[in-house]
Amino acid sequence: MRTVEEHRAAVLSLVSALPPVTVPLSESLGRVLAADVVAAVDLPGFENSAMDGYAVRAADVAGAAPGSPVFLDVHGDIRAGDTRPHELRAGAAMRIMTGAPMPAGADAVVPVEDSDGGVQRAALTLAPDVGRHVRRQGEDVRVGDVVLRAGATVTPGRLALVAAANVPDVAVAPRPRVVVFSTGDELVPVGLDLEHGQIVDSNGSMLAALIRAAGADLVGVGHLADDVAAWTTLLERMPGQPDLILTTGGVSMGAYDTVKEVLTETGTVDFVKVAMRPGMPQGAGVVGESRTPIITLPGNPVSSFVSFHVFVLPVLRALAGLDPQVPLVEGVAAQSWSSVAGKVEFARVVSDDAGVRLSGGQGSHMLGALAEATHLAVIGEDTTEIRPGDPVHLLPLVGQD
Repeated sequence: MRTVEEHRAAVLSLVSALPPVTVPLSESLGRVLAADVVAAVDLPGFENSAMDGYAVRAADVAGAAPGSPVFLDVHGDIRAGDTRPHELRAGAAMRIMTGAPMPAGADAVVPVEDSDGGVQRAALTLAPDVGRHVRRQGEDVRVGDVVLRAGATVTPGRLALVAAANVPDVAVAPRPRVVVFSTGDELVPVGLDLEHGQIVDSNGSMLAALIRAAGADLVGVGHLADDVAAWTTLLERMPGQPDLILTTGGVSMGAYDTVKEVLTETGTVDFVKVAMRPGMPQGAGVVGESRTPIITLPGNPVSSFVSFHVFVLPVLRALAGLDPQVPLVEGVAAQSWSSVAGKVEFARVVSDDAGVRLSGGQGSHMLGALAEATHLAVIGEDTTEIRPGDPVHLLPLVGQD
């Protein structure tokens, strides 16, 4: 029987990082940067006013104060977007708007609030220091500065920074292409009436959602009956040119576990037991002439969900050129529960300000607890009981805020 770490290493050995892709900045939101972003311009790109007011020479308004204004003639206006060169004469002021370029010779701005608002001649009641209310060229970013590091996720704020740095395209981690197949004669699509012995194919919907939430591209999803010929044909003509194939179901010890039967004959897929609960039956290898990596997950919904986080998510991250290891976070148990010896247990839990508690029944078929869970509590193989106050290692769930 493999350990969790051994099987994770086995599935990771099947893949290597896909090459980064370059996308327009407008299409980069939510993507992970594959290279540093370097500013193409200074920020600000020119010396400009931080206030609506008057561009002045600080020496010309020395001593100005409320009740004791300094009067200066106003020699024109400068608005934001004005690209003409301006020069301020000694002993004068120019009206200036926020973001407008400072005129040559000016070294400070008096806000309009500290004036009488004069258009031809202004009474100024503030004696600013040199540089007051002036944004210096490059004080935020200089040409050639790294504004974002590789590995950062593009958020709206970061996208704005890159745009301001005048970078139109960015290199990002690729989105692995994944196909999903759920298997079993008993499965039917969502929304149909069920006959005796049939169940809804929730795994297909669940895995499709997890793949998208993990930042990968779902290029195919379907259902296959327990039919050897159908599986053989599929392996010969896999749709979507995927980087990874996921299956769910048909990997246990049953007499009709078709996935295991067909893939065992290829000699390129290993089926093993992993010392974990839920999710003990696992399989991984490569298929087809292109030797596409395939991970076969158990059919129980919770087992499939847990296995995705423990084995598939690291593979998707590795394909994208990211660190495959998803960091655990720490929590404190708010209740007692027992765990099985000799296996790593992944308990579905809720972690909030009150602590960590089970989200419901822990059977591998119980979707209620899965729906409420925020994390998987990773309980070591030597631990048989969790008590209130015990530290708990938590694996965050994909798609949770």
